Amino acid sequence: MREGGGSGTAGGLLPAHIGKTAVPLNQPELYGLGTPALTEVGGAGLLPQVARAFEAMATAARDEGIAIAIASGYRSFERQLAIWNAKAEGKRPLLDRDGTAIDPASLDPQQLMEAILLWSALPGTSRHHWGTDLDVFDCSRITKADLQLVPAEYQQTGPCGALHDWLEAHAHEYGFFFPYQAGLSGVSAEPWHLSYAPLSVPMLAEFDSHDLALVLEQAPLALKAQVLPRLDALVRHYVHFIAPPGPAAHPNS
Repeated sequence: MREGGGSGTAGGLLPAHIGKTAVPLNQPELYGLGTPALTEVGGAGLLPQVARAFEAMATAARDEGIAIAIASGYRSFERQLAIWNAKAEGKRPLLDRDGTAIDPASLDPQQLMEAILLWSALPGTSRHHWGTDLDVFDCSRITKADLQLVPAEYQQTGPCGALHDWLEAHAHEYGFFFPYQAGLSGVSAEPWHLSYAPLSVPMLAEFDSHDLALVLEQAPLALKAQVLPRLDALVRHYVHFIAPPGPAAHPNS
């Protein structure tokens, strides 16, 4: 289950000096810092160009009986940090690849980091930081309160199955693609996660592991001793290893 909602801060978890290092960050917004100019769509924040593309896509889907709604849009570094730390501290559910609950106390720190990364992005690496990515669902068939963001909801028999079929056929016509697909990405498949390629592709090209390290070194990040030595490898696997833009490679099943 992926984390939805929440665009704000995490109650002041982030020290004020983060992002204001001796070597200033080139593009702090890539890491969820700063205050991007967002347009609100259904309670979620998106960059204006993304919001316009989404509205056009949603209108086309509505004409075919599909009600696309947004479960999550922009998410700040602070919000992602709160999610990460809560999972590390056993305050939020921790799931294995099959969605089965794991007892954090049964894992050593390295295993705990790897378990969190199955379903939650390392703070500073979430594509939701960019305002280009969103999690969607069919609000005519399931409520946001009942939505779990698990693959079964997006299979043929699930409440969002028809939505996913429609998106596989048409999302690319509006600039969107599925960055997380089975076998094509470091992150587990997320049939609910769309990315707006005209903006997210160039943003990914600008992502800098060195700048991310500057941010994480100063952040109150749980498991920092496990994360920092492996940061370059984690960025390669979880940030840069994504499915290519265009129609989804794998049909819904």
